[in-house]
Amino acid sequence: MPASPGSASPSVRVRLDKWLWAARFYKTRALSADEIDKGRVHVNGQSAKPSREVRAGDTIELRSTDGTRTFVVRGLSGVRGPAPVAALLFEETAASIALRIEAAERRRLAPEPAHSQPIGRPTKRDRRDIDQLRGRPGAAQWDDRWSASVDD
Repeated sequence: MPASPGSASPSVRVRLDKWLWAARFYKTRALSADEIDKGRVHVNGQSAKPSREVRAGDTIELRSTDGTRTFVVRGLSGVRGPAPVAALLFEETAASIALRIEAAERRRLAPEPAHSQPIGRPTKRDRRDIDQLRGRPGAAQWDDRWSASVDD
């Protein structure tokens, strides 16, 4: 029973996992169902199951590594169509857009993690210095372990 993207007919029923897939938030329905089961998707502030029916006007929150994104359902569809049609199914809230832009700016201004590490592996001398600083038992001098003396 697919509906046109702009329709909000009460007779149309669409599962949450199917709607997230049709709106192109996830590549497969299985991925959307897994994310819902992990508790990363909330509908109207409550945890949801993949079989929950979505209605026009519902607020959906998606948690990911990039942060939380909030959307309002504008249309229902059970079929995955082209991206321009899928974009008509939802509208991102202004607060969510502002948070996403702020997070992108923080990432842009953050220092590059690779620059904090020295280039390459430590040399043998560097390794000995590190061992000596850490107080490891293998940090003894070579002469301390071996002796040419017969008395030792």
